[in-house]
Amino acid sequence: MTSLFQILMLLLGVVRTVIIIHFIMSWLISFGVLNMRQPIVAQIWDGLNRLLEPLYGPIRRMLPQMGGLDLSPVVALLGIYALQIILTNNAALFY
Repeated sequence: MTSLFQILMLLLGVVRTVIIIHFIMSWLISFGVLNMRQPIVAQIWDGLNRLLEPLYGPIRRMLPQMGGLDLSPVVALLGIYALQIILTNNAALFY
């Protein structure tokens, strides 16, 4: 069962990293540092959007409209951190 705990923590860490990359990339695109007309940038952006939309979609439906401000990555990160804390505090159940 220790392996299951470690795999869950690894997956949560990977998801957290992908969300942070998506967040940083969105700011770089907004400020014009990255150009969406470059094929590699467009492919990475499209891939990240497709990967994270199943996670962001339900969160966006629950949150009120914020006038163009998307708080779903922040809520998703808080959820991942909370899940990691819950798993760590209950790690004894996996042994």
